[in-house]
Amino acid sequence: MTSSGVSIAGFVGAAPVPVKAATFSATLGPMYREPRLVVLDGDAARRTALAARLSALVEGAPVPIEAHASVPDLATLEADDGLLLVVGEELAGEVIGELAASRVADVGVVVVGKDGAEAAKLLEAGALDVWRWPLQELEIPARVRSLLRIAAANATLAEKQKDARSMVELTQTLASSLDISEILYTVTRRIAAAVRVERVSIVLRPSAESSSVGYVVAASDDQGITNLRIDLEKYPELLEVFRTRSPLTIHDPATHPLLEGVRHGVPSGARGTASLFPILWHDEVMGAVFVRSPRGRSDLSERERSFCQIVANATAVALRNARILQTLRDETEQVRDARREAEQRLHGLKRYADLFASSADGLAAFDPRGKLLFANPRAYEIVGATEAEVQQAGLLAFLPSSEHAPLAEAWQRIRSGDFPRELDVRIAGRGGSRERIVCASFSALQESEGAVLVSFRDVTEARQMAGELRRTRDFLEGLIQATVDAIIAADRQGNVLLFNHGAERIYGWKADEVVGKRRVTELYPPGGAQEVMRLLRSEGHGGPGRLEQIRFEAMTRDGVRVPIHLSAAVLTEDGVAIGTVGIFTDIREKLRVEERLAQATEKLAISEKQAIVAELAGTTAHELNQPLTSILGYTELLRRKLVAAAAARGASAEGSAELHGLAVIAREAERMADIVKKIGKITKYETKSYVGGAKILDLDRASGDEAKGGSS
Repeated sequence: MTSSGVSIAGFVGAAPVPVKAATFSATLGPMYREPRLVVLDGDAARRTALAARLSALVEGAPVPIEAHASVPDLATLEADDGLLLVVGEELAGEVIGELAASRVADVGVVVVGKDGAEAAKLLEAGALDVWRWPLQELEIPARVRSLLRIAAANATLAEKQKDARSMVELTQTLASSLDISEILYTVTRRIAAAVRVERVSIVLRPSAESSSVGYVVAASDDQGITNLRIDLEKYPELLEVFRTRSPLTIHDPATHPLLEGVRHGVPSGARGTASLFPILWHDEVMGAVFVRSPRGRSDLSERERSFCQIVANATAVALRNARILQTLRDETEQVRDARREAEQRLHGLKRYADLFASSADGLAAFDPRGKLLFANPRAYEIVGATEAEVQQAGLLAFLPSSEHAPLAEAWQRIRSGDFPRELDVRIAGRGGSRERIVCASFSALQESEGAVLVSFRDVTEARQMAGELRRTRDFLEGLIQATVDAIIAADRQGNVLLFNHGAERIYGWKADEVVGKRRVTELYPPGGAQEVMRLLRSEGHGGPGRLEQIRFEAMTRDGVRVPIHLSAAVLTEDGVAIGTVGIFTDIREKLRVEERLAQATEKLAISEKQAIVAELAGTTAHELNQPLTSILGYTELLRRKLVAAAAARGASAEGSAELHGLAVIAREAERMADIVKKIGKITKYETKSYVGGAKILDLDRASGDEAKGGSS
């Protein structure tokens, strides 16, 4: 076979209206690199003329044109370049038959001949057109344009059919598979094949997580990618699609303003066009389809963008259905698990049946939702209801409303693994019976998949007794705190355990400064605590273990010694000493009162003594005045008689012994009268020293005559 190339420059003749080279490529498919024209004609003149005229139709880039006198091996022709065969009628049958046999696609055949009788058969066999030779000057451009329009329409129809087939296949895939990972991977592969790009990926944004987290769930070039976590802050193009709910195309990542802050993280090879399509379900943006075109490839066509968005919408439906299916699966699995769990619980609980039935405590088992599984006879007896009544009304119906909230809180603790112990629960009285109190403890029931065992007993009387004891304790504590005396208790090591208000007043310490923080040795002068313990152990002062009231001293916070009356005792439990208790009475005021009383008593005694002296002095003066008056009278009478007798004898009485004796008597009687007069004037009790250290009444001071001089 021979061939000859004809260039555009070899065309000679009138210039027809040119057809752009790109038009040929567009009509024969978007993947053709450039159109090729091949003329196959045994007629050399016609072959040359056809090649020249076809060359003249192309404007712009040169279009390779080949001319052959015979049919080459068509299977070796590169149809991807956009092949148009212009064939002479002698070779038409052979060319069309060989093309059909070799299944070379996307090759157009135009038959040129002198006889138009065979046109119908040639067109039916697969020829695009039949040209009758010779052609008019403008006929070839017109026929080429017609071919281009037909080819464009056919190409569009073919693409739509191809898209439709892809959508049907994709729909079948989505409907036939329950594996969401497989579905999404299939979607990416279908899109990559349909629009001929290097990579398609699907990014989902979980609504339950942070808006900055996304997952690459499928990629067309790597089936191993299923749930690759990414930081959406590094992909502003995805955030933009999520925000606007609209497709986005980035022609050049190196210059697009949206990638300004993250451009340094874009790989140097990732410079192709990026197209993003939102996956929308109603108003919810579930994710995006990310289409990456290779460098040098033109932008996606309108048809390709529409196809991608349709697939994205179908993916949203598939994801929604997958969610619903997963929910149904989960619910079915939960029901299955619940049934299996119930069977396991029932099997595990059978072994406890005899133990439960004979237990003196109430025993009940509940499932994790709080539903009663079973209870022993004692439980129904404590509740005061039959099994049928409890099963019909529920256990809460037998509890006061005030118990519902505490039980709900206890159940929350149980669900978190914290099982309450010794929880008091009130049970309402029925039929006139009084309200009861039960003490309940909760525990996990082994081998029962979350079941809870509740054991409880009636503690109504115990709680009433505890209440009485508590009230008694409160009364005693109040009594201890209200007493004026200090009451202090300590353990065997001397640590203070009790320090009442009376002790606070005496010592100046607050109870919280002493209890558990100080020892009793700090409450006495040095050695005082040891002395108290010695007295407690001695036989005296009440016997061993007791110390009856003694006078002692306490040491205050400021180091002041305070006189006290102390009573103490050793505290025992089962005959073993466990501590001591002391009662301290502050006697400072008492001592002051006693001192004042002693002073008053002394003054009273002095007053009484003075009164007695005054009365005695008055009585004595009165009684002595009479005999003294008689003595003085008789003395004067005797003196006069002596003087008269001496005169009668003619002698003088002066100088006589008798008259001298009477003068002494009279003088001493006068002296005694003065003393009696002083005694009568005594108003206070005053003494003076006398022989032998004795004390005698000082008449001068007692009568107020000390200024006049005392009596001799």
